[in-house]
Amino acid sequence: MNYPIDKLRLLTLNVGLANHCGDWNWKNVRSPFARLYYVTEGTAQVEMSSCVYTLKPNHLYFIPAYTTHSYICDSKFSHYYIHIYEDQQSETSMFDEWDFPVEVSANDTDLGLVKRLCEINPFLKLPQSNPDAYDNHQTLISNLELNRRRPFCDKVESRGILFILMSRFLKYATPKTDVRDDRIQMTLTYIRKNIGSRLTIELLADKACMSRDHYIRVFKHETGETPNAYITKRKMEKAELTLLTTDMPVKSIADMLGYDDYSYFNRIFRKNSGMTPLQYRASHFKL
Repeated sequence: MNYPIDKLRLLTLNVGLANHCGDWNWKNVRSPFARLYYVTEGTAQVEMSSCVYTLKPNHLYFIPAYTTHSYICDSKFSHYYIHIYEDQQSETSMFDEWDFPVEVSANDTDLGLVKRLCEINPFLKLPQSNPDAYDNHQTLISNLELNRRRPFCDKVESRGILFILMSRFLKYATPKTDVRDDRIQMTLTYIRKNIGSRLTIELLADKACMSRDHYIRVFKHETGETPNAYITKRKMEKAELTLLTTDMPVKSIADMLGYDDYSYFNRIFRKNSGMTPLQYRASHFKL
């Protein structure tokens, strides 16, 4: 793969060792950060995208951000967890551009790297494994601030370890091909790279060299949803992340995502999340 390494800005949000005995059973977890696991003992399962993956020792597992998944555990199970936040400096993300395997075999040195990451970041260990206890605005803001205040040498070493561990998955990553039609795929990439712009069907159809109606029909056939539904979903994901990781006013977030009408943005957000932007931020602001 070819991706500018200077754009890959990975931060360690949480890292530690978790030991379970049939009590790792959280349902429908969905977070604005990715998860990486190194299993040391026992087995458990992760269910996502209608697939069930069995987690076993000496393997690494990767769950991208915003991926709804559930955990299944009925016996003894130990694993190291690393929660990874991509500090994006542009509209696009490596995780938007590439598909990654869920499981890879660990290298002989990987366990030592994970232990070292825990050693230099003891303050990032989770107090408990329940996602409700840490997957919230207050904890995200606190951990991002802890990352910024660490000694520079620890920042460099931590990021280097994340790069090495992620390289195990990058080796097998493939360009994301959401659809078979190259014209639609091209516009999907354009949407991801320009999510902050005002995206119209006419603009996208023109880029695909198709009529408006034909573009809508082909887009829905290829993706299962209309262009407007796809655009809205991507914009709302960006809105959720910004609400959780910044104190930016809601109106500024609406402007950032190309919504001139603040009231309309509120309505769309509520339709997608079941609550207003302010309610969403408040519901995740837990101590």
